[in-house]
Amino acid sequence: METVVRIRAARWADKGPVAELIADALHLSPLAAWLVPDLERRRQVLTDVVAVWVEHALFFGDIHLTGDLAAAIVGFHRYRPIPPPANYRHQLTEAAGAHADRFDLLESVLSAKQPTEPHYHLAFLAVRPDVQRSGRGAALLAHHRSRLDRIDLPSWAAVPPGGERLLARYGYIPRPPITVPDGPTLQPMRHNAHRSSAMPVNPSRPVDNRWQDFHA
Repeated sequence: METVVRIRAARWADKGPVAELIADALHLSPLAAWLVPDLERRRQVLTDVVAVWVEHALFFGDIHLTGDLAAAIVGFHRYRPIPPPANYRHQLTEAAGAHADRFDLLESVLSAKQPTEPHYHLAFLAVRPDVQRSGRGAALLAHHRSRLDRIDLPSWAAVPPGGERLLARYGYIPRPPITVPDGPTLQPMRHNAHRSSAMPVNPSRPVDNRWQDFHA
């Protein structure tokens, strides 16, 4: 019998577990290895940096979880420009230490490609490694798509190679890939609004997306 995946909005108390979940899903990926080559420190650095953005999403976006806290989706409401996290430079330095420059470089590369028009920014989609391919990620994306249909705005994400297959099932269209200097390649994806089939590919100004797309 098919398992029903229950989904709920995240609460303030969930921000720590969500950050740990995303770090666990990412820490063996090529992008995570590029961001933090030190394997022994990688998971903790990722957790601490992700926690900054998870908290920020509780103010300027939304987070939804499966009922068992095994999968999460994090997004930002970029209907207008939003500020960076409070004291971001200090927080990033505290979280990433000597690896902060890698996060900065990824931020600049992604900012040059992210659209500037009002849109929803799908920043993280993570499933705990031991329950991947269980339908939890698909359930979160189906829920996400229904919410996009209601707000009728485009959405944007950048995902590691392979991640585009799942997003394509929910209406996302691949754009030209992005290669980080001396690093891995990411696949930008867009989901068009019902009323529009176009979305800027080469924006005239960067937006403050920082580095947080490395997950999706």
